[in-house]
Amino acid sequence: MTQNGPKSAIARRGKPTKSKSTESRTLKRKRVEEDLEKLRITIDELDPKSPSLKNFNDLPLCAATASGLRASHFEVLTDIQRAAIPLALKGNDILGAAKTGSGKTLAFLVPVLEKLYRERWTEYDGLGALIISPTRELAVQIFEVLRKIGRNHTFSAGLVIGGKSLKEEAERLGRMNILVCTPGRMLQHLDQTAGFDGDNLQILVLDEADRIMDMGFQSAVDALVEHLPKTRQTLLFSATQSKRVSDLARLSLKDPEYVSAHEEAPAATPTNLQQNYIVVPLAEKLDTLWGFLRTNLTSKIIVFLSSGKQVRFIFESFKRMQPGIPLLHLHGRQKQVARMEITRRFAAAKYGCLFATDVVARGVDFPAVDWVIQADCPEDADTYIHRVGRTARYESKGKAVLFLDPSEEKGFLKRLEHKKVPITKVNVKENKKKSITNELQSICFQSPDVKYLGQKAFISYTRSVHLQKDKEVFKFDQLDLDAFAASLGLPGTPQIRYQKGEDVKRLKNASRMAAISSGSESDGDSDSGPKKKEVVRTKYDKMTERQNQDVLSSHYRKVLEDGEDDAEEDDFLSVKRVLGDDELDEAAGAKEAKVVKLGNQELIIDSKRREKLLSSKKKLLKFMDKPTKLVFDDDGNAHQLYELQGLEDFSKEGPAEKLREKFVEMEAEKVAEQDVEDKQLAKAKRKAKRDKAKARERGELEGEAVGGVLVPQAQLDVDSEEEDEDPLALLRSLPMPDEKDDREEEDDDEPPKKKAKKWFQDDSEDEREKERERKKRKKSGKKVIEMDHEPDNLQDLEALAAGLLED
Repeated sequence: MTQNGPKSAIARRGKPTKSKSTESRTLKRKRVEEDLEKLRITIDELDPKSPSLKNFNDLPLCAATASGLRASHFEVLTDIQRAAIPLALKGNDILGAAKTGSGKTLAFLVPVLEKLYRERWTEYDGLGALIISPTRELAVQIFEVLRKIGRNHTFSAGLVIGGKSLKEEAERLGRMNILVCTPGRMLQHLDQTAGFDGDNLQILVLDEADRIMDMGFQSAVDALVEHLPKTRQTLLFSATQSKRVSDLARLSLKDPEYVSAHEEAPAATPTNLQQNYIVVPLAEKLDTLWGFLRTNLTSKIIVFLSSGKQVRFIFESFKRMQPGIPLLHLHGRQKQVARMEITRRFAAAKYGCLFATDVVARGVDFPAVDWVIQADCPEDADTYIHRVGRTARYESKGKAVLFLDPSEEKGFLKRLEHKKVPITKVNVKENKKKSITNELQSICFQSPDVKYLGQKAFISYTRSVHLQKDKEVFKFDQLDLDAFAASLGLPGTPQIRYQKGEDVKRLKNASRMAAISSGSESDGDSDSGPKKKEVVRTKYDKMTERQNQDVLSSHYRKVLEDGEDDAEEDDFLSVKRVLGDDELDEAAGAKEAKVVKLGNQELIIDSKRREKLLSSKKKLLKFMDKPTKLVFDDDGNAHQLYELQGLEDFSKEGPAEKLREKFVEMEAEKVAEQDVEDKQLAKAKRKAKRDKAKARERGELEGEAVGGVLVPQAQLDVDSEEEDEDPLALLRSLPMPDEKDDREEEDDDEPPKKKAKKWFQDDSEDEREKERERKKRKKSGKKVIEMDHEPDNLQDLEALAAGLLED
């Protein structure tokens, strides 16, 4: 309220006034306009080639950029910064080339910030600057530097490199003034993200421009440039810059200024970089690399390899062997989170070894790298320069070693000499050499996954050499692939599809030609002296001989050796045709043939080849009938599967009425036959029961003496049935203490047993007992029908029902 009192009083007096905040904004806007005008005048008067430009303070920069540089401890200009930044501030297109580690990142980030500041760019103006990098790691590094030096600006900046959700990036993309990106991801957003365009783009930057404009990114860059306006400033920077007119025309550069910080320098690489190379045969490459790591356990090392599969194999195998130094690996197939984590860990590590592909060969700044090892020869001299640039950065010292195969030495040294790269040859000390082939073989044997990686590493390396354009350096035919596969610990050399046809044919027939030559040598030795002792051949030897492919079959060769002379055999070896079964049978001679029945067919065995068929189930299937599907009923009987007959086949068999009558007759015959069998079976069962009942009655009357003791027949029945019944049947048949003995009533198969007669009873008393039981049943009103056997078929049941219905 106290703040509103004076204002209301002034209002009552009727004097017009403005708030202090409005006045401050107006004054601030005027000051900014004045500063911008002074900055433009200073830039117009700036001499780009002035020798007085040594520090960032000497450049006409805005206060926000200057304070950001001071806070990030950037003070002295490097050669490329001194040459490129003044020209870029004047709005010229730049082609910048400088040695690795010379500060090219600041050479284009400072002009980007100054360009947008002078244009009074805000978040409502859209995309103003686009910075394109070939790899994700380099893009992340550029973005981090941009955040440091642009901390005092109000621009919004974003990083678009893939590995995250496209939808999440698209939501923030429209509010960004500066974007750091990779070509493919940026093109994806320009094509798919609605409402995003680069029509107002002010400045385009391509870091590592030669890599971006090569064949790998050519289509993406061409499509990307089509979305961008022609009226823009373009900056291209790289350690090995391209001057091709076609590349410059594709990017629509207007009178570009070529800036080179090392064009007149004696070497294209830093002077404080010690560069050496050693000549290592392909089979000894891993042994040499292992010995190097063992002797540099307290160093920070980057090992470059040609493919991601090689990186994975060497990392996994060396990790199991534990060299004594922390190991990391980085390649393009890894997920973005893993790549960022590995990059962070290696940058923060004091010492360790990073196995990597060329994804970190350009621009990435790892602090204090001691050694750069190129285990595989780079594809060209430019790639070599970028690789060794990971060490000896910002005037620090570093060392680089290149492994060259003897076939690569002459050609690649010529390429390095053309690029002004000084390099000296060194030799490996003998006491540092150690073969790790046995350890790798053991690892591959114990871990099938590592063995699989080794096979893929072999194939990827040979493919990379085979596809190289510079055939003067990469000579695929001179590589010892068998020794290389053995050095990886593989049990054999993996097959390669891209070998020439003649080479494949030569390798395929090598074992056969060796067998022929050994056979001819043994024939010659037989004439001159005694035969040598036969060498025992293993199963593996027999498998690798590759016999019986075209002409030479073992049994035919034996026949020729028995019946023909050497001259005829030589003539035979020159014949190039495949013999048929008839010719082989004639050569084998007439033998007694035997017949083997296979299903419904008969196979005549009259030759050795036919005898071999009997031991091969797969070949016998050709001579057997096709199998039919069967179904099983409840009783376990097999029946053929019923298949519905076609209309045409059914009509060919005759009229439907005749077929029905025929079917009824056949089924009636089957029913009659089954009925006869059922009656005979029922009759046999009845007879067996009657005989059993009679035998039981005789046993109850007489009993049997066992060991001089009279045993009741009931006990004998129990003893005789022990074999047929289970062991607990007797216990189940015994009555419980509080229950009646009703075993005879529970037994359905046997009639109730008669009580054993006492010594004073006779047959008349049994008859009187039966008569009394009949009278009791009549008095109770129940009708009793007596039958000599239990009803077990339809006829017996009908007779029983008729007796019940008489009354």
